[in-house]
Amino acid sequence: METSTEQIAESFKCNYQIFEKGTDPELVEQAYKAAFGRGKTEGFCPVIFLLEERGVEWLADIAAEDYDREEIISGCKENGREILEEYFQEFRENMEEYMEDIKEFIGEETEGEAVNSFSSYISFHDGMLEADTLLLEIPVQNPWEIIGYLPMGGWNECPGPEDMISICKYWYEKYQAVPAAFTSDVMEFYAPLGLNGTDAMEAAKEHYAFCNDRVDQGTRSGKLSELAAGLKDSTVWYFWWD
Repeated sequence: METSTEQIAESFKCNYQIFEKGTDPELVEQAYKAAFGRGKTEGFCPVIFLLEERGVEWLADIAAEDYDREEIISGCKENGREILEEYFQEFRENMEEYMEDIKEFIGEETEGEAVNSFSSYISFHDGMLEADTLLLEIPVQNPWEIIGYLPMGGWNECPGPEDMISICKYWYEKYQAVPAAFTSDVMEFYAPLGLNGTDAMEAAKEHYAFCNDRVDQGTRSGKLSELAAGLKDSTVWYFWWD
């Protein structure tokens, strides 16, 4: 275990578990799901955080900015849907500007990869934990308030924390999906009810608006329909901002 790991965990001022680099990642997921069940009655939301080098630097930057956690939480607006619609419209206009056919982009794929396990903290080299990993019991009643503790975003095409928290609230109310796992550039949601009755293409458009690399780099075909097909049977939503 890195010498700084326990110090970082203590800085969140909540209960936590530490999983050392090289641990079987299935143990982390099992612990998360157990904590997810307890959190509903004990008043917390669990979060997995990978302490890779850039992630540690990100936390240091957050601390240096001396941000107001309560201000981020209280500033959450009821406009998550509108934000995603605006983002998707911007991407659509960009496609049309470069003579790309929106129908071709949507596609007609009928197969896509279903995702039902977290992967952001797994090493590509040996399949074990890439770095020390925290399971935090964040003391919030509402899962979108996690963004107050981990104000992700505002770089590349990643939504800023203010938009992020509104989107997370919208997705929780619509899908019961919760922010679950974070690295410096990846965010995974746990959606135990899947799409919760929502049309898969509608959900895919929202996912693309949130993170266009989910289709552009995260599908074989580069088609929105492939993502939609996979989402039908997924309980984990993976987003990576390159």
